[in-house]
Amino acid sequence: MLSPDLYHRSVLDIDLDELSARGVDTLLVDLDNTLLPRDTSVVPDELREWAAQLADRGFRVCLVSNNWHERVHAVASELGADLVAKALKPLPFAFLRGLRRVGSDRSRAAVIGDQVFTDVLGGKLLGMLTVLVVPLSRSDLPHTLLLRRIERLLLADRQPVP
Repeated sequence: MLSPDLYHRSVLDIDLDELSARGVDTLLVDLDNTLLPRDTSVVPDELREWAAQLADRGFRVCLVSNNWHERVHAVASELGADLVAKALKPLPFAFLRGLRRVGSDRSRAAVIGDQVFTDVLGGKLLGMLTVLVVPLSRSDLPHTLLLRRIERLLLADRQPVP
């Protein structure tokens, strides 16, 4: 339940052909430290290009974030993605709401995020493919920093695929 199916350095390194080959056409993506460093709202060009590539390839995308500030709404809008804020991950409700928003189901979805105890666990609870990425920033909330220590132990034998 705490082991990601795939592990990458960045969302930009995820092999979209591999996801398609696995039957995935829907991505439920975390925002903070997955797409952008925490507390940053500047969307770099390469992330904009990645989001455009997802759309061009027919992927349905919904951001699923425990954050609720205006920033998450602005970033989702800029990337052209649906959004479920105040997600309370790893609880399944927001993931299910995200799937409904984009008209998809669990069997065709992958969860992409930077945290084992929110993103990976939440996706696994619903039987979805999970993709863990290395956090973009070392800055985080105190409780997340504590969980990161446990994550390092869980992932000690795994290295992200470049």
